[in-house]
Amino acid sequence: MLDALHHALRAAPDRPAVLGAARTGAVRVKATCADLADLTDRYAAALHRRGITRGSTVGVAVRPGARALAVMLAVHRLGARAAVLDPGAGPDVLRARLALARPDAVLADAAAQAVAGWGRRLAHHARLALPDLEDLGPVATVGPRLPGCAPVLDGDAVPAALPRPVDEDGDAVIVFTSGTTSRPRAVVHTRSSLAAGMTAVAALARPEAGRPVLGGTFFVLVPSLAAGAAVALPARPPRLLARQLAGLDPQLTYLTPPQLRRLLARRARFTGRVWTGSAPVSAGLLTRVKQAGADEAWGVYALTELFPAAAVEQADKAAFTGQGDLVGAPLPGVTARTDATGQLLLSGPAARHRYLGEDPDPWIATGDRAHLDGGRIVLEGRCKDMVLRRAENIYPGLYEPSLHIPGVESALLVGVPAADGDERLVAVVQPVPGTDPAALRAALAGPLRRMGSARPDAVLLADIPLSGRSRKPDRAAASRLAAARLGAARPTAGGRG
Repeated sequence: MLDALHHALRAAPDRPAVLGAARTGAVRVKATCADLADLTDRYAAALHRRGITRGSTVGVAVRPGARALAVMLAVHRLGARAAVLDPGAGPDVLRARLALARPDAVLADAAAQAVAGWGRRLAHHARLALPDLEDLGPVATVGPRLPGCAPVLDGDAVPAALPRPVDEDGDAVIVFTSGTTSRPRAVVHTRSSLAAGMTAVAALARPEAGRPVLGGTFFVLVPSLAAGAAVALPARPPRLLARQLAGLDPQLTYLTPPQLRRLLARRARFTGRVWTGSAPVSAGLLTRVKQAGADEAWGVYALTELFPAAAVEQADKAAFTGQGDLVGAPLPGVTARTDATGQLLLSGPAARHRYLGEDPDPWIATGDRAHLDGGRIVLEGRCKDMVLRRAENIYPGLYEPSLHIPGVESALLVGVPAADGDERLVAVVQPVPGTDPAALRAALAGPLRRMGSARPDAVLLADIPLSGRSRKPDRAAASRLAAARLGAARPTAGGRG
């Protein structure tokens, strides 16, 4: 699909490709198809002149957008692999990660270089930090260059010198997921697994030419552009994002659950089909999205190791009455089973080839407990999130969906250490803005009673902390919040907090 995209861009040079939003929310063309194709050719030529060939590794620290996409397409054309750098991981972790990946070159925009250099103190307040990029490999600037930045990547490139595109399988992208400075962990996708993931997204989302798509991830950009649809990058400020959504009338929207909740709080209206993932998706959230105008509202279950794995539409999720979180049937080609401990294992053409430095393995250990219900995947919680209370193992994901009643924005069950070495189970519930706390507590009484031995020791109404680039609920931070708010007292089940 990446190769097909390049031909599609050249076939319609004047068509808008990447869109942004003005302050009023009006649509602004950030790049046409010709702009994107030309950028890709220039970057490929410049990288080739710097010795990047099949098997090379290129570190990429470029903000999402047309330039980042052009960089990825250029690296793919040369048969090299891109190692994605996350400024939120911290310099020590990144240095250890890149020592494992050993990049032959590092591409960074001016913002990333500022984070690593003269703007380090300012970036620290935004929890962003990069090591000195020169320590990782030869650096080149993508986009406008500021004083103190490395030379511009395509300053002397000659597109006519482009080599023939690589047309064989090999490593395509490295994405670091977890680990420590002593043992970093990275997912390696090949060109074939990346192509299979793109094909799965296209079949699932069904983008069509002529009407825009709202979403900023690589897996949204490529299938949509290849189908002839322009892609609008979501604005960061919620107020501007709401205006952008109103002005676009998108056929498809892909946003994270926190982004959707912020839009719903502003009474935004949706059109077409809406997709969300990267964090737990409740039936209540999908229902509110459909009530706000969407034709369909889908939750996507995906991992860095396999994107996408399963999907479920609001009607099916809302109709599910069993315990756990229904995330849908495995997508075509995806095989799901559980191991002896109840952990979900996945395999398929879009699955990562291996972890960097490890042998290939066809099965992905997801870290999620699950069971299969008529072939559909029902999650029971993260294996590592188990709470041990009075010698009983409690998996929060098995019970959290029952707390997502009307008026609840999000809910977590977390363990809080008790003085006797045991753990208290606390439900941290974030109300929908404007919800009456007393009425919500009364409404929660029924679901709490039905939780049986997993009934929490306390219920705390509070905003749930988020973390990471996808703004997932932060269980560790929620546990600390519960401990601080509830203090040393041990409330009775369903007690006030």
